[in-house]
Formats: sequence, C-alpha cells, structure tokens
Amino acid sequence: MFTVLDIAKAIDGKVIGDEAIEIVGIASIDQASEGDLTFAEAEPYLTASAEGNASAIIVPSGFTRSSKTLIQVRNPRVAIAIALSLLYPTETLPPGIHPSAMIDTTAYIDPSAHIGPHCVIGRDVHLGARTVLMGGNHIGAASVLRSDVCLHPNVVVYARTRIGYRVTIHAGTTIGSDGYGYVFDQGRHRKVPQIGHVVIGDDVEIGANAAIDRGALGATVIGAGTKIDNLVHVAHNVTMGRHCLVLGQVGFAGSTQLGDYVVVASQSGISGHLKLGDRSTVGAKSGVMRDVPEGETVLGHPAVSAIQAKRQWVATAQLPAAMRRLGALEKGVAKNDKG
Repeated sequence: MFTVLDIAKAIDGKVIGDEAIEIVGIASIDQASEGDLTFAEAEPYLTASAEGNASAIIVPSGFTRSSKTLIQVRNPRVAIAIALSLLYPTETLPPGIHPSAMIDTTAYIDPSAHIGPHCVIGRDVHLGARTVLMGGNHIGAASVLRSDVCLHPNVVVYARTRIGYRVTIHAGTTIGSDGYGYVFDQGRHRKVPQIGHVVIGDDVEIGANAAIDRGALGATVIGAGTKIDNLVHVAHNVTMGRHCLVLGQVGFAGSTQLGDYVVVASQSGISGHLKLGDRSTVGAKSGVMRDVPEGETVLGHPAVSAIQAKRQWVATAQLPAAMRRLGALEKGVAKNDKG
C-alpha cells in the first residue's frame, strides 16, 4: 500500500491536498474509482479527471484547478510510467532449474537464474545473474545472455547470439534464424549459408513473434535502448542504433543501417542497403526505397519527405474535381470545332 506522498516522492512530484490518501491502483479517468490514481495532461482531460472518482490525479506543474488531491509533475506521462512500476512491479521468479530442463554440461548458469520447464540450453552457453527463462526456451551453443535478461515462453535463441544487460524478449520471438540469402544457379535457387550472429545491446525490449535474422557473415545488431514491437522482421546484417522505436509489422531488408533515435511506424517496409539517419522518422505504411537524411520524416509509397507527401495527397484528393473541369473543357472545345 502506498500513500500519495510515497508516490509523489517516487515521481519527483509536489502534492496539493491530502498526502495521506492511500492509493491501491491506477486507472484511466473514466474507469477510476476511490483509491485509484489517474493522470491528465491536456485541459479536457484535466476537467474530466476532476469530475471523476479517482482519489488523486497526476497533473502538469502549475495546475491547481481541482477539488481533488493533485500531484504536480513536469511530465505526467513519465510520472505515470514510474508510478505503474511502483504499484505493479514485475514478478520476481525464484532461482532454480526445473527438472524438465535439458542443460549441456559445458553451460554456465548463474546460481540466481531461473530456468523454467522444458528449456534446452546448449554447449558453452553463459547465462548471467538473475536471468529468467520462463519455459520452452531454446538457447543455442556459445550464446551469452548477460544479467537480468528475461525470455518469455517459447523464445528461441540461435547459436552464438550475444544479449546484453536488462533485455526482455516476449513470447514466440526468434533470435538468430537464417537470413534470407539465395543465389540463382542453373535454374534453381542455391542457399547462401548464413554464418553470422546477432548482437543485442543493453536495455532492449523485443515484442512477441518477432524474427531477427543472424548476419550472413558478420552480425545483425540491435542497439542499446531500442524497443521493437510485435511481428517485426529484421533481416540479416541490419544494424540499428541506440534508442530506436520500431512499431508493429515493420519489415527491414538486409544490411539496412539505422542511426540513433530512429522511429519506424507500423506496417512500413524498408528496402535493403539503405541508411536512415539519426532521429529520422518513417510514417506508418510507408515504403522506403532511398536513404533518409538525419532528422527527416518520410511518408508514403514510395516514401518521400512529409511535406511532399502531403502535397501529393492534397493533389490526389483534388483529381476528381479536376477531371470534371477537364471534361467540361473538352466538351466546349468539341462544340467550337463543330461550329
């Protein structure tokens, strides 16, 4: 149980009202009840939250127009994320190895690790402190998982993968599968062996049912702090920088390079051997066929600068009216010709 004051200290906030109120949960404005904490950052939500049932509200600094207890913070979204971690901590699984796990005798497993049922751990694998394998995980030979890695059920890690500190990978994801490499030879597609590996930096989170292919020769790299959503495909030798955001159903062709803080929105496709500069953004459902300069936002198929894409959309919307005007002009010309 936490009081409003406890939460305010954790989120570096200032309490306006009753510091002793006990908070038992966090809920949205319309779902909150007595004992709940909620948050608001824009005027309509501030008004709605003041009229709702929450016991306390996280609000931007300077906001005081409410009869409810407030916690003023610099950024309500950041504050609510911290508060959620406080009230709903991640489950801590006890150290130990389930009897159904199959572990090669050459593998090293830190005594604090948790190995769930039906896990397979190959030769020369290294699992660091507090690593969690929830169940049904396969860790290929010579892979290294540093401390505080969490693999949800049925995550598969192929051989020689390197996973950094505090990495979370959600259910069904495959790390290090073969890259899609073939050459056409005398009427058939000959497979090019993929002998590289995958390197995942610290503080990365990868969603469910993603696939990250190993490099053809070198490494496929996911930079520190990068967050990858569900159902993303990363092809061989892609290199992502630090703190990138990749949303669901995005696909990267081979050897593409992302700088730092790149954002790629849902259902976009990125062609191979391209460079996406630092802090560039790819809008949803875009098809990127050229390099994207640092800081630029691109949209559309094929993706062009946001300004150009919006001009094209406006022009497309005007086409029906333009066609009607053109038809009228053609009819007028035809009449004049007959006259």
